[in-house]
Amino acid sequence: MKKELTLSTLGHTWILDIDGTVCKHNGYKLDGKDTILPGVKEFFDSLNENDKVIFVTSRTDEFKDITISFLKENGLKYDEIIFNCPYGERVLINDNKPAGLVTGHAICLSRDEGLENIEINYDEKI
Repeated sequence: MKKELTLSTLGHTWILDIDGTVCKHNGYKLDGKDTILPGVKEFFDSLNENDKVIFVTSRTDEFKDITISFLKENGLKYDEIIFNCPYGERVLINDNKPAGLVTGHAICLSRDEGLENIEINYDEKI
Protein backbone atom coordinates (compact mmCIF):
# COMPACT_ATOMS: atom_id res chain seq x y z
CA MET A 1 0.00 0.00 0.00
CA LYS A 2 1.37 3.42 -1.00
CA LYS A 3 2.15 5.87 1.74
CA GLU A 4 1.45 9.31 0.31
CA LEU A 5 2.89 12.53 1.68
CA THR A 6 2.18 16.02 0.34
CA LEU A 7 4.82 18.62 1.16
CA SER A 8 5.55 22.26 0.43
CA THR A 9 8.18 23.24 -2.12
CA LEU A 10 10.39 24.62 0.67
CA GLY A 11 13.59 22.81 1.62
CA HIS A 12 13.19 19.66 3.72
CA THR A 13 15.08 17.83 6.43
CA TRP A 14 14.83 14.05 6.06
CA ILE A 15 15.57 11.95 9.13
CA LEU A 16 15.92 8.26 8.34
CA ASP A 17 16.89 5.09 10.13
CA ILE A 18 19.41 2.87 8.32
CA ASP A 19 18.74 -0.80 9.19
CA GLY A 20 15.41 -2.07 7.93
CA THR A 21 14.72 1.25 6.19
CA VAL A 22 17.45 1.83 3.59
CA CYS A 23 19.23 -1.51 3.88
CA LYS A 24 18.40 -5.03 5.03
CA HIS A 25 18.10 -5.12 8.82
CA ASN A 26 21.40 -6.31 10.31
CA GLY A 27 22.62 -7.45 6.88
CA TYR A 28 26.07 -6.17 7.77
CA LYS A 29 26.12 -8.70 10.64
CA LEU A 30 24.16 -11.59 9.09
CA ASP A 31 25.50 -11.45 5.52
CA GLY A 32 28.78 -9.66 6.11
CA LYS A 33 27.57 -6.71 4.00
CA ASP A 34 24.69 -4.30 3.63
CA THR A 35 22.05 -4.76 0.93
CA ILE A 36 20.06 -1.77 -0.33
CA LEU A 37 16.28 -2.14 -0.13
CA PRO A 38 13.76 -1.61 -2.97
CA GLY A 39 13.07 1.97 -3.97
CA VAL A 40 15.84 3.49 -1.83
CA LYS A 41 18.05 4.64 -4.70
CA GLU A 42 15.07 6.13 -6.55
CA PHE A 43 13.88 7.88 -3.37
CA PHE A 44 17.27 9.48 -2.79
CA ASP A 45 17.60 10.44 -6.44
CA SER A 46 14.29 12.31 -6.17
CA LEU A 47 15.40 14.50 -3.25
CA ASN A 48 16.16 18.14 -3.90
CA GLU A 49 19.88 18.88 -3.76
CA ASN A 50 19.21 21.54 -1.09
CA ASP A 51 17.43 19.10 1.22
CA LYS A 52 19.26 17.89 4.31
CA VAL A 53 19.47 14.15 5.07
CA ILE A 54 20.24 12.92 8.57
CA PHE A 55 20.61 9.24 9.37
CA VAL A 56 20.02 7.90 12.86
CA THR A 57 21.14 4.41 13.75
CA SER A 58 21.72 2.08 16.66
CA ARG A 59 24.88 0.92 14.93
CA THR A 60 27.90 1.53 17.11
CA ASP A 61 31.03 3.41 16.08
CA GLU A 62 32.61 0.02 15.35
CA PHE A 63 30.51 -0.11 12.16
CA LYS A 64 30.98 3.53 11.13
CA ASP A 65 33.42 2.89 8.27
CA ILE A 66 31.40 0.09 6.62
CA THR A 67 28.22 2.15 6.97
CA ILE A 68 29.74 5.21 5.31
CA SER A 69 31.23 3.02 2.56
CA PHE A 70 27.83 1.43 1.87
CA LEU A 71 26.14 4.83 1.59
CA LYS A 72 28.83 6.18 -0.74
CA GLU A 73 28.88 3.03 -2.92
CA ASN A 74 25.12 3.35 -3.42
CA GLY A 75 25.17 7.11 -4.04
CA LEU A 76 23.01 7.89 -1.01
CA LYS A 77 23.57 11.58 -0.23
CA TYR A 78 23.53 12.52 3.43
CA ASP A 79 24.65 15.37 5.65
CA GLU A 80 24.96 13.72 9.06
CA ILE A 81 24.89 10.27 10.65
CA ILE A 82 24.14 9.87 14.33
CA PHE A 83 25.48 6.52 15.58
CA ASN A 84 24.85 4.80 18.94
CA CYS A 85 21.14 5.73 19.16
CA PRO A 86 18.96 3.75 21.56
CA TYR A 87 16.93 0.86 20.13
CA GLY A 88 13.61 2.40 21.17
CA GLU A 89 11.26 4.84 19.47
CA ARG A 90 12.47 7.85 17.50
CA VAL A 91 10.37 10.88 18.35
CA LEU A 92 10.15 14.11 16.29
CA ILE A 93 8.77 17.20 17.99
CA ASN A 94 8.42 20.37 15.93
CA ASP A 95 6.25 23.49 15.83
CA ASN A 96 3.83 24.26 12.99
CA LYS A 97 4.09 27.53 11.07
CA PRO A 98 1.54 30.20 12.11
CA ALA A 99 0.20 30.22 8.53
CA GLY A 100 -0.74 26.55 8.91
CA LEU A 101 2.19 24.62 7.40
CA VAL A 102 2.55 21.32 9.26
CA THR A 103 6.30 20.91 9.82
CA GLY A 104 6.51 17.43 11.31
CA HIS A 105 5.63 14.16 9.58
CA ALA A 106 6.37 10.50 10.29
CA ILE A 107 6.14 7.44 8.07
CA CYS A 108 6.48 4.09 9.80
CA LEU A 109 7.45 1.17 7.56
CA SER A 110 7.49 -2.56 7.98
CA ARG A 111 11.05 -3.80 8.49
CA ASP A 112 12.95 -4.28 5.21
CA GLU A 113 10.00 -2.89 3.17
CA GLY A 114 12.21 -0.30 1.51
CA LEU A 115 11.06 3.07 0.23
CA GLU A 116 9.32 2.04 -2.99
CA ASN A 117 5.84 2.48 -1.51
CA ILE A 118 6.38 6.08 -0.45
CA GLU A 119 4.98 8.70 -2.78
CA ILE A 120 6.04 12.30 -2.18
CA ASN A 121 3.98 15.06 -3.80
CA TYR A 122 4.93 18.74 -3.74
CA ASP A 123 2.25 21.42 -3.57
CA GLU A 124 3.26 25.00 -4.39
CA LYS A 125 0.14 26.26 -2.57
CA ILE A 126 1.30 24.98 0.82
